[in-house]
Amino acid sequence: MTAKGFDVCVSGSGAVAMSLALALSAQGWRVAWARPESAVAAPRVDVRTYALNARAVALLERLRVWPALQPHATPVWDMVIRGDDGGQLAFSAWQQQVRELTWIVDAAALERLLGEALRFAAGVQGVPPVSSPADAPAPLLAVCEGKHSATRGALGVSFERQDYGHMGVAARLRASVPHQGVARQWFRSPDVLALLPFHDPELGASYGLVWSVPTARAEALLALDDAAFEAELMSALAQSDPEGAQAVGELSLASARAAWPLALAQAERWSGPGWVLLGDAAHQVHPLAGQGLNLGLADVDTLVAELGHARKTFPWRSPADARTLDRYVRRRMWPTRAMAGLTDGLLHLFADDRGPVRELRNTGMSLVQRLGPVKHWLVGRALDA
Repeated sequence: MTAKGFDVCVSGSGAVAMSLALALSAQGWRVAWARPESAVAAPRVDVRTYALNARAVALLERLRVWPALQPHATPVWDMVIRGDDGGQLAFSAWQQQVRELTWIVDAAALERLLGEALRFAAGVQGVPPVSSPADAPAPLLAVCEGKHSATRGALGVSFERQDYGHMGVAARLRASVPHQGVARQWFRSPDVLALLPFHDPELGASYGLVWSVPTARAEALLALDDAAFEAELMSALAQSDPEGAQAVGELSLASARAAWPLALAQAERWSGPGWVLLGDAAHQVHPLAGQGLNLGLADVDTLVAELGHARKTFPWRSPADARTLDRYVRRRMWPTRAMAGLTDGLLHLFADDRGPVRELRNTGMSLVQRLGPVKHWLVGRALDA
């Protein structure tokens, strides 16, 4: 233990913060968990689903959370992506030589189970919220407070944010046709519609909806009653892909709808004297590739590995040693920027409605479909974000 009483202070209440506190505890670090009072209140209804890649699942397995979460998760064995003018990409776990492409998990269940695990984690103690490294009861303050992080602002770190003018509309759906573990996505110019196979509320015939639409359109969709919203959704599918619409069958709402603004964002710096940023506090990407939480959990995995390596190699160094934090930033900066560039590029490419651009992007999708090594490389990057 340090003179401050703890080794690392984790600030935040979401999945990234809780995973970091658990992972550090498993390595024997003394962890102060600083979370707002609102995080202790009764859990709110959450209709979101997360797509967890292989690296994220491996981390949760090491944290011994995955066995309890798996009943709340659905494997994706195939993925079909459609363009807006005949372009198509299809991926399969069999082609990638993996058991599944991803797991779709219940967001509320993930956070609840991480919280329960923390109740029994040795060396993790709750402390009042902190606003700076000077207030933290540890030499290192790990800021995992999400995109609206107050501590990041107090540190004087700018958060360069590009608002897409879109909102992500989420809901749970029942389907009249079993999903068979197939995730589907349609780039419709200007919106992107994704159906993620799920088992709740109806086993084998439910989806998590993530529909990225311009803000005015999102507000109009949210104002509709359930029947009118379902009609709009089915109309969008029928217009984009009649064959795909037939494959999913009739869709009906099984939850309330939720929405949030979408943006591309990057913190000016990810670390400094006595502090480090992780997850959405450091970076935000468009959800069209389902990689937001995966990037945050990869941050956790990398920081914990770097802290562990430094302790074994240089045991006299503080957890806040700048060389250790710089190694973390270097390892995470490139893959995060690459994913941000990919999602941003795809969104802008499909938002351009000029005829030559439409033809080019759909031709490009079909070309990638025929180039097996390129497809394999793309999926490999997503599996290990």
